[in-house]
Amino acid sequence: MAQAAPIAMKEVLLLPSLGINQQYISFTNLTMESEKYICVREMGAATGGTNNVVIVDMATPMQPMRRPITADSALMNPDSKIIALKAAVPGQAADHLQVFNLDTKAKMGSHQMPDQVVFWKWISPTKIGIVSATSIYHWNVDGNSAPQKQFDRAANLNGSQVIKYMVSPDEKWCVLIGIAPGSPDRPQLVKGFMQLYSVEQKRSQALEAHAAAFASIKVGSNTQASTLISFAQKSMVNGQLVSKLHVIELGAPAAGQTPFTKKQAELFFPPEFADDFPVSMQISKKYGLVYVITKLGLLFVYDLETATAVYRSRISPDPIFLTSEAESVGGFYAINRRGQVLLATVNEQSMVPFVSQSLNNLDLALAMAKRGNLPGAEALVGQNFERLFALGNYKEAAVAAAESPMGALRTKATIDKLKGVQVQAGQTSPLLQYFGTLLTKGKLNPLESLELGRLVLSQNKKQLLENWMNEDKLECDEALGDLVKATGDSDLALKIYLKAQATQKVVTAFAERGQFEELVKYSGQVGHTPDYLYIMQSLLMSNPQAAAKLAVTIAQQPGPPVDVNTFTDLFLQRNMIREATSFLLEVLKPNLPEQAMLQTKVLEINLVTYPNVADAILANNMFTHYDRPRVAQLCEKAGLYMRALQHYTDLSDIKRVIINTHAIEPQALVEFFGTLSPDWALACLKEMLSVNVPQNLQLVVQIAKEYTEQIGSKGIIELLESFKSYEGLYFYLGSYLAFSEDPDVHFKYIEAATKTGQVKEVERVTRESNFYDPEKTKQFLMEAKLQDARPLINVCDRFDLIRDLALYLYNNNMLKYIEAYVQKVNPSKAPEIVGALLDVECDESFISNLILSIRSLLPVEPLVAEVEKRNRMSLLTTFLDHLVSEGSTDAHVHNALGKIIIDSNNNPEHFLTTNPHYDSEVVGKYCEKRDPTLACVAYKRGQCDDALISCTNKNSMFKLQARYVVERMDLDLWAKVLDPESEHRRQLIDQVVSTALPESKNPEQVSVSVKAFMTADLPNELIELLEKIVLQNSAFSGNPNLQNLLILTAIKADGTRVMDYINRLDHFDGPAVGEIAVGSELFEEAYFIYKKFDLHVPAIKVLLENIQSIERAHEYATKVEEKEVWSELAKSQLEAGSVKDAIASYIRADDETNRDAVIAEAKKGDSYEDLVKYLMMVRQKVKEASVDTELAYSYARIGQIGQLEEFIVSTPGVNLQSVGDRCFDEGIYEASKLIFTSLSNWGRLASTLVKLEQYQAAVEAARKANSSRTWKEVCFACVEKEEYRLAQLCGLSIIVNADDLEDVSEFYQGRGKYEELIALMEAGLGLERSHMGIFTELGILYAKYKLDKLMEHLKLFSNKINIPRLIRVCEEQMHWKALSFLYVQYDEYDNAATVMMNHSPEAWEHVSFKDVAVKVSNADLFYKAIAFYLEEHPLLLCDLLAVLSSRIDHARVVDVMRKRENLPLVKPYLLSVQQSNLVAVNEAVNDLLIEEHDFEGLRNSIETYDNFDQLQLATRIEKHEIMEFRRIATLIYKKSLRWRQSMQLSVDDKLYKDAMETAAQSGERELAEELLKTFIADGNKECFAACLYTCYDLIKPDVALELAWMNKMTDHVMPYMIQVMRDQSSKLDTLMAERQERIKSEEKTEDDSAKNQQSNMYAQMLPPALPSPMQYQQQQGGMYNGQQQ
Repeated sequence: MAQAAPIAMKEVLLLPSLGINQQYISFTNLTMESEKYICVREMGAATGGTNNVVIVDMATPMQPMRRPITADSALMNPDSKIIALKAAVPGQAADHLQVFNLDTKAKMGSHQMPDQVVFWKWISPTKIGIVSATSIYHWNVDGNSAPQKQFDRAANLNGSQVIKYMVSPDEKWCVLIGIAPGSPDRPQLVKGFMQLYSVEQKRSQALEAHAAAFASIKVGSNTQASTLISFAQKSMVNGQLVSKLHVIELGAPAAGQTPFTKKQAELFFPPEFADDFPVSMQISKKYGLVYVITKLGLLFVYDLETATAVYRSRISPDPIFLTSEAESVGGFYAINRRGQVLLATVNEQSMVPFVSQSLNNLDLALAMAKRGNLPGAEALVGQNFERLFALGNYKEAAVAAAESPMGALRTKATIDKLKGVQVQAGQTSPLLQYFGTLLTKGKLNPLESLELGRLVLSQNKKQLLENWMNEDKLECDEALGDLVKATGDSDLALKIYLKAQATQKVVTAFAERGQFEELVKYSGQVGHTPDYLYIMQSLLMSNPQAAAKLAVTIAQQPGPPVDVNTFTDLFLQRNMIREATSFLLEVLKPNLPEQAMLQTKVLEINLVTYPNVADAILANNMFTHYDRPRVAQLCEKAGLYMRALQHYTDLSDIKRVIINTHAIEPQALVEFFGTLSPDWALACLKEMLSVNVPQNLQLVVQIAKEYTEQIGSKGIIELLESFKSYEGLYFYLGSYLAFSEDPDVHFKYIEAATKTGQVKEVERVTRESNFYDPEKTKQFLMEAKLQDARPLINVCDRFDLIRDLALYLYNNNMLKYIEAYVQKVNPSKAPEIVGALLDVECDESFISNLILSIRSLLPVEPLVAEVEKRNRMSLLTTFLDHLVSEGSTDAHVHNALGKIIIDSNNNPEHFLTTNPHYDSEVVGKYCEKRDPTLACVAYKRGQCDDALISCTNKNSMFKLQARYVVERMDLDLWAKVLDPESEHRRQLIDQVVSTALPESKNPEQVSVSVKAFMTADLPNELIELLEKIVLQNSAFSGNPNLQNLLILTAIKADGTRVMDYINRLDHFDGPAVGEIAVGSELFEEAYFIYKKFDLHVPAIKVLLENIQSIERAHEYATKVEEKEVWSELAKSQLEAGSVKDAIASYIRADDETNRDAVIAEAKKGDSYEDLVKYLMMVRQKVKEASVDTELAYSYARIGQIGQLEEFIVSTPGVNLQSVGDRCFDEGIYEASKLIFTSLSNWGRLASTLVKLEQYQAAVEAARKANSSRTWKEVCFACVEKEEYRLAQLCGLSIIVNADDLEDVSEFYQGRGKYEELIALMEAGLGLERSHMGIFTELGILYAKYKLDKLMEHLKLFSNKINIPRLIRVCEEQMHWKALSFLYVQYDEYDNAATVMMNHSPEAWEHVSFKDVAVKVSNADLFYKAIAFYLEEHPLLLCDLLAVLSSRIDHARVVDVMRKRENLPLVKPYLLSVQQSNLVAVNEAVNDLLIEEHDFEGLRNSIETYDNFDQLQLATRIEKHEIMEFRRIATLIYKKSLRWRQSMQLSVDDKLYKDAMETAAQSGERELAEELLKTFIADGNKECFAACLYTCYDLIKPDVALELAWMNKMTDHVMPYMIQVMRDQSSKLDTLMAERQERIKSEEKTEDDSAKNQQSNMYAQMLPPALPSPMQYQQQQGGMYNGQQQ
C-alpha cells in the first residue's frame, strides 16, 4: 500500500452552502482572525437591500449568525464574541472604529482615526493593530485610551497593498507585509515587501518578502526561548527567479545562551507555477513546522529548527487568499475563492515514517518525534539510546530516554540500566538526570515514582518527595507508600495510600492513628469492611466515649457491618449505662418499627437506674414503637405517674393511677385528659370526685373547662349535678357560658348562680345572654321571689313579657319597680304597661301620673292605640295638650288630637285645612265612615291620590275627581284613572271633556291631559278633544303643537281625515309631519306636504323611493331644475340599471360624488364610451389617480390605443400597473404591452410578449427583469414552442437558484426533454453561481438517462452533490457500483459494504471493500463479509481478516470456520491474532498444529499462550504416536500440577530425566520415593543415584539408606549420604554460634538492668507526685478554717 501523506487536508465548510454569496468571499470582505470565527461582510445588493455581517462560529458552523451591520470592515476577536467594525466618516478622509461585545450587546470602545485605515488586525485578545497610509498604531480596547502610534511605515511599502501585520509573542518585534504588481515585463509575478520593526531599539529594517511569521524555540540546553522570524521571498535576482525560506533569530541572545544559527532553504516552484507566490505563512507551535501557502494553492512544509524541506503538495485548485492558525491541532485553516474552508493537520501516524523513509532523514524524524510526541520513531529512539549508552554519554542517553516519544523508553529496563552506571564523585547521576528531565516535562508513572522515591529517601530528602506530590508530579502506588512508611512518616504514607487507592493500607493507617471517624467514612466510600468488633473492644477499655462515637458512626452506615444489638451488649456487659444510652439515642433517631425492641431496652435500663433520664427521653417523643404496657408498669413503679397514664391503655389502670393527683402536675394531667375518649374522661373525673371532692373539685372543673367540646357539657353537668355540686356547676358553666348557645346551659348557670347567692351574676346573665329560655327563666325567677326584681325585669323586658312583668309587680305590690322600669329602663314599653294596668283597673290617677312622668319619652302612637282599643281616648287629652303646648309637631300627636276633635265635631273643617302636622291618610281614613267630604279634604291636602280616587269612585263623586286629576297634572295618576280595566273611566272622560278642561285656562294642564290621552291610546277620544280645542276657535286654535298632534293622531287613527286637515291647517311642522306620513305609508299626502312647503329633494325622494315613479320624478326634476334633484334622479336611474340615463342625469347635475358606483355599473354594462364622457366631466372637478386610471382603462377597452398613449404621456398620476394587469388578464395584450413598456415592468412585459409569441423579445425582457418567476415563465413557454436555445438561456438563470431548480427539471422531464435538460445542467456546471443542487440534479439525470457518464460525474464532483438524494435515485435505478461509491463518500460504510456483498458482480472490488469493511459500525457485517468471501473469494479471506483483526470477535470467527470446516484456510490469520491469548484461537491453532504434526510449533504455542483446555489437550496427545507430542502432554500435566500423571508418562516412555525433574518440581515426598522404588524395581542403579541428587530436598536420608541397603545399592547411595552429613554438620555449627551470641547478649542486658536499677534507687523512694502550691493551700485552708471555727 502507498504510504499516507504526512499532511492531511479536509474540507470543513463550504461557505456558499451557508447562503453566503460567492462575490463576497474575498480578501476585502472576509476575515478569519483565529480558528474560532469567520466573519463575512455582505453588501445590500445581494441581501435584499440590507448590509449584513455573517459570523460563522467554527464550533457550530451550520448555524451562522447574521446581523444587519453596515461597515467597511469587520473583525471577530480571536478568543471571544467581540467584533470590531470600521466605517468611513462621510465627507472626510477618516475612519471610525467601534468595538462591541455581542454577548452583552454593549459597546466596549470607539475611536475616530484622523486618517484612513488601510489594514487592521487583532494582534492579541485585547489589542488591535491599525495600519494607515503612513503609520502603525496599537489600540487597547480594554480601556478608554486612544490608539497609540508605534512606528512609521518604511518607504519600500509605499504604493503596496498591505496584506499582513503581526507582533511577536513578547510584543518586542513587529512586522508589516505588503505586495505590489511585478515589473512591467512580468507584472503577474507579484513583488513582496516587509518591514521589520524593533520596539526596544525603535528601528526598522526593510526586506523583500511575501509572507512571515514569528516563533519561539529553545536552542540546545538554553533556559530561555529564542524569538525567531521566518519569512519567504520570491524575486528576480540577476534575471534569475530566486525563492527562499529564511529563519533567523531576532535580537542578541542573553549571556550564556547559545545563539540560533541562521537557516535558509529553497522554495521549489514547479514550472507551471512559475508566477505563483507565497501569500501566507503559519508556524505550528505543537510540531515545530513552518507552513508556506501560495496563492495558487501550493503548500510547502519545513522544519522550523533546521529549515529542512519536509513536504510539498497542492492543497487547493482554487486560489487561496486567507489562512489562519489552527493552534489546537497544530495545523492551519485556508480559505479559497470558491468558499472552501480547508483544514490542514499533521498525520501523526505517518509523519515520522514519511520523514525517516521517504526523506531518509533519521535525525529529523527523531527530532520531530520528540518535539511532537509522534509515533513511528520507537526503533530510532532505542538505537540512539543504545548508541549513546555504548559511547559512555550517559547524561545524553538519560535525556534521550526521558524525552523518548510516546514514552517508548520509560521502562524498568531503562531505569535498571541507568542505575547500573557507576558515577564518579561530583558528577550527576544519569538516573537523576533522567528523572529531572521527566519532572520538567510532566508526570512520572508508578514505576518511575517508586524508583525516584527510593533515590530521594536514601539521600534523606523527603521534602522533595512531598513537593513533587503537591505538584502532582508523581503517580502514587502502594509500594511507594510502603517505602515512605518504612521511614516513619505515617502522614505522607497515608497521603500516598489515599492517592493510590490502597484501601487496606489506608484503613490500617487510620486505625494506627486513632482516626476512627475518618476510617468509617473512608471505608464507606470505597466499600471496604474493617474488623469493627476488635476496634470497639479496644476502645471500650481505653476511651468509652470514643467507642460510643465510633459505634454511632458505624451504625449509621447504610447496611451497617455490625448489628446494633451487638454494640449495645458490649456496653451493657461493662455496665456502661450512660454510653449505651447515648449510643442508642443517636442510633434510634429514625424511629423505625424494626427498632421497637431496642427502644424498649433503652427505656427499661433507664427507668430502673436513671428514671429522670427515661422521663426526658419520653418527654422528647423520640420513640413510638416500644412496648408501651411494659414501659407503663415501670413508670408507675418509678413514680412517674404521668408517664404511666400516657402509656396505659386499660381504663382500670388509668383510674388506679389517676387518683394520685398529689404527685401529678395539674397542667400535665389536664393535657392528658385531651387524649381520652369522652366516656373514659367522664369515668376518670367521677373517680376523682368519688375519692376526694374538696381536693379534686377545682382540678375536675379545670379539666371540664378545657375539654368541654370533647367530653360534652351534658355529661359534665350531669356529673356535677349527681354530686349536687352547684359550686362546681357555677364555676364550670361560668367559663363555658360564653361559648355555648344551649338554652339549658344558660338556664342551669342562672339556677346555679341563684342558689349560690350570686344575684349580681344572675342580673348580668339575664341582661347579656341571648340563649336562655325566657319563659322558663321567668317562671324560675318568679318562683324564686328574689327581693331584687332586676333579673326578672331583664328577662321580661328583653323578651317582651311586659304584661306578665306588670301583673307580677302589681300583684306583689312592687309599684316602685313599675315606675323605675318605665322611667329609667324602657320608656318605650310604657304603652303596654298602661294597657295592662287598665286591664286590672288600676287607679287612673296612678296611670295618668305615670304617663305625665315620662311625657316626652313616651311613644305616642302605641299609647294611643292601647287607649283607643279600650275607648279611653279622653284619658289622653291633658297629655296631648301638654305636648302641643310644648310645640310638638309629631304627626301622631296631631292625629290623635284630630280624632278627638272630629269625634267631638268641634269645627273639623278648620282643623283639616289649617293644621299642617297631621297625617292626611290616617285622618282621612278615620273620616271616611263619618263624612266622605271631610275625607276628600284631608286626602286633597295630603295629595293622597289613591285614597281620594277610591273615595270618589266609591261615592260617585266624578266631577270632583275630574277637576282633581286635571289640576294634579300627574301622568302616573292619569294612567291609573284611564286604565282600561277601570269601570269608572268613561264617566271620568265625560267629565274631563265637558267640564274640567273647558274650565281650565292653564296650557300646561291641557298639555298634560292630551299626553295622558295619547299615552292611554285613546285616539278617537283625543281627536274629539282636539277638534273641540283647535277647530272651534278656542284660545288654543293656532297652537302648532296641537295642530301637529291633531294631524298625527289622524294619521294614526283615521287616515281619511289627513288630507282635509292638511288643507285646513297652516301652522303644523311640514318636514316632520311629512316624514311621519311617509313612515305611515301615506305617500301622496307626504308628497303633497313636501310640495306645499317647497321641499323638492324630499318630494322627489318620495316619488322615487316610495311611489317609485321615475317618469313623474323626471317630470318633477325638469320642472324644478335643481342639481340636487337631478342627483337623486340619477342615483335612482343608476340603481334601476339605466346607466346611460343615469350618466346623462349626473352630467346635468354636475355631480361626481358617486363616481365609484357609476364606474362599477358602467363596467357591468360595458358602457365604456358613456363612461369616457362621464370621466371627462369628473376630471374637470377632481384630480384623482383612480379616475385617470379608469379613463386609461376605458381607452384601452374601446381600442383607442393612440389616445391611450397620448393620455399616458400627458397624465403622470395614472396607476398604469393596475391598468396593465387588467388589460393582460382580459387579453388586451397590445395595450398591456404599451403600458408595461412605459412602466419598464420587464417581468409583466415578458409575460405579455410570451402571449404575443414574441419569444426573443420576451427573453430580453426577462433578462432585464431578472426574476425567477419571469425566467421560468419564458423558459417553459420556449420549451413548449421548441425554442430550446432560448429556453437554455432562460434556464441558466433559473437553475442558479436552488429553490427553482426542481421546477425546471420536472417541467423538462414531464415533456420528455431529457437531452435538452442534461445539456442545460451541463452548461450550468460552469456558472460562477453553480451550487450543489445543479451537480446533484445532473447526477440524477445521468443515473436515469445516461448511465455511462454517472461514475465520472460522481468521482469529479462527489463533494458538491447532495449524496442522500442521489443515493435514493441510484437505489431506485439499481446502479449498484455508483450506490456503493456514494455510500462510501457519505461515510455510510455499513450500507456500502452491504451493497458490495449483495451485488458483488457489479459493485465489489477487493481493495475498496477492505477500506470500507474496516470502517463499518455494525459488527454483524464483519461475519457476513467473512461468509461472503468464503463463498466467492476464499483465497482473499486472510487478507480481509488481517484488516479486520482489531474489530472482530476472534472466537466467533473460529466458530464460523469450524462449522464450515475451513479452519486451515485462515491459519495465517489465527497465528497473527494468537497474541490475544483467546481460548478459541489457541485451541484452533493447537488443533491445526496437531493435524500438521508440528510438535515444535505446538510446544511454542502452549508455552507462550496458556489460555486453553489443558487437560483436554493433554488427554488427547498423551497417546500420540509421536513421542514429542507425548512429552508435550507431560509438560501440560506439569503446568496443571498433575505431577503423578506427568511423571508416569515420562517413566512409561523411559524419559527418566523428565520424570526426575517432574518429581523434584512437585515438592511431594511421596512422588520422589515412588520414583526411587520404580528405579529399584527396574534395577536402574544409575537412575537411582541421579534421582537422589535431583530430588535431594524431598528424600529423607533414612528412606534412601534403607532402600539402598535392602536392594544392595549402598555404593550408589553414598554420594547422597555424604552430602547429607555435610549439611547436618553445617547446621549444627550455625546453631552453636547463634547460642553463644544469645548468651552474650543476655549477660549484657542483665548488666545494663542492674546499673539502671541502682541509678533509680532514690527516685523510687519519692512519692508518685507532689500537689501543686494552689492545691496545697486549698487543702490546708479547709483545715485552718475548721480550727478557727
